Amino acid sequence: MPSTSAQTEPELTIGMLAERTGCTPEAIRYYEREGVSPRPVRRGSGRYRTYGEADVERLSFVRRARDLGFSLTEVRALLAISDGDPRRSCDDVDAMARAHLAQVDEKLAQLRGLRDALAGVIARCSGGLSVSDCRILGALSTHSDVAGQPSD
Repeated sequence: MPSTSAQTEPELTIGMLAERTGCTPEAIRYYEREGVSPRPVRRGSGRYRTYGEADVERLSFVRRARDLGFSLTEVRALLAISDGDPRRSCDDVDAMARAHLAQVDEKLAQLRGLRDALAGVIARCSGGLSVSDCRILGALSTHSDVAGQPSD
């Protein structure tokens, strides 16, 4: 994937790039500072940033990877692989994706546990009580976790 704008491409402003990729101008500048997206060509008397189609493609790649929860470090690694030898095996990409999926599964399990604990606290509430008798507030203020187990 090319990493810089070609001279013959139509020039896009940062606002146009933002619109085309769904990123905010602030996010674009951030990705530039972090080295995930190349520094843009600066043109004109005001030295405005200008971008081309290669920048749209690269930033769209970054955006999709971030939407899938990949960290910037992982995005950098994916870009390095993508920018490298096109004949290279995609085993490294597959391994990264599988590791990330395992992390997502772990987070989902933690969220299910959190959901069950919160549902248990809510189930203890009979409603209509005064704040001083609120079972939810009582469960949160005791020295146990919300699932009723002693906390660390």
